[in-house]
Amino acid sequence: METTAIRSLLAAARVTQREQIALLKELVQCESPSESAPDIVRFNDLFAEQVAGLAKVKSIAAGRYGRHLQVEFQLPGPKRKTGQILALGHSDTVWPLGTLKTMPWREEKGRLWGPGVLDMKGGMAQLIFAARILRELDIPVSKKLLLQINCDEEIGSPASRELTEKTARASDAVLVLEPGTGLAGKLKTARKGIGRYGLRVEGIAAHSGVDFAAGASAILELSRQVETISGFTDLKRGVTVNVGVVRGGSRSNIIAPEATAEIDIRVPCLKDFASLETKFRKLKPADKRCRLFLEGGLNRPPMERSAGVARLAKLAIVLAHQMGIKVEESSTGGGSDGNFTAALGVPTLDGIGSVGEGAHAPHESILMDRIADRTALLAGLIASI
Repeated sequence: METTAIRSLLAAARVTQREQIALLKELVQCESPSESAPDIVRFNDLFAEQVAGLAKVKSIAAGRYGRHLQVEFQLPGPKRKTGQILALGHSDTVWPLGTLKTMPWREEKGRLWGPGVLDMKGGMAQLIFAARILRELDIPVSKKLLLQINCDEEIGSPASRELTEKTARASDAVLVLEPGTGLAGKLKTARKGIGRYGLRVEGIAAHSGVDFAAGASAILELSRQVETISGFTDLKRGVTVNVGVVRGGSRSNIIAPEATAEIDIRVPCLKDFASLETKFRKLKPADKRCRLFLEGGLNRPPMERSAGVARLAKLAIVLAHQMGIKVEESSTGGGSDGNFTAALGVPTLDGIGSVGEGAHAPHESILMDRIADRTALLAGLIASI
């Protein structure tokens, strides 16, 4: 895309910024916590209203989680477009109903504040206005633009993963509308894979005062296993293993017959997971009277920086430079639905959404002065891919 064209997109984004903020306010004030299907559906209805005349909307059942949306934008260019760009968003947030009472929408100190404003309603609002600007300026787009809004991303995408992977396989590129990294809004070109394990220890109950030797403490055995498991962390490789939750026992005068641990793992590449999986499966009880039961594994594969990912990042960096904006790459330990698409080999660029801080935290907010350039960047990518 020529410099004059990308700058025209930026100028148009600045003109429509107040409209975009008004739209974003509506999206944020429509609370949509994970696993609250009626509120997810309410948000979807609102989103569909906002793209009326701009896109065709398809609602897809997601069981007890609510519904997903697929939004096909009607953009300038050839009627028969060759290929597809998939944009990924999610309607669900980590915030329970009523959060607006303690985290109200507000404009203050050059920022927009509110639950879900950064993660990730801001990014979806930007995409709507990117599409609007492309239409208003009649900038041709060669590929179909399909936005998929999943309703369960914050809880591991149990109902949407299959749909995401199917849609990604039919796409030439994926743009993930998650926020950029930090206040610089760095693109995300690598994400760690995420896994969960559950370890249950079965011991032998006994009276701690009368028959101590007859018991085999599941808590003691678990503590030994926790020490071993924690040793699987390899910070030099970026592999982390965290035993985050431990439970066990019933009373202080009973040798604990059972104890459990919930474990989070993060790996930068698949070969690291293979090594970690082997270590977990080789766990043996120190006290032979105890039994170990392990379940779980990798939930999200790592998003590795492939050649396709690097090409998309380079394109975004060049477009931003033409606008006079510096954009850089980053990697992160958090996951997104982009992990799934990148693992399929589909070129994926993540972190192309809003710029701000405080995702999943009370100070969640986005920078108002970065709304226009991120919207223009999205529009430029859609027209250039």
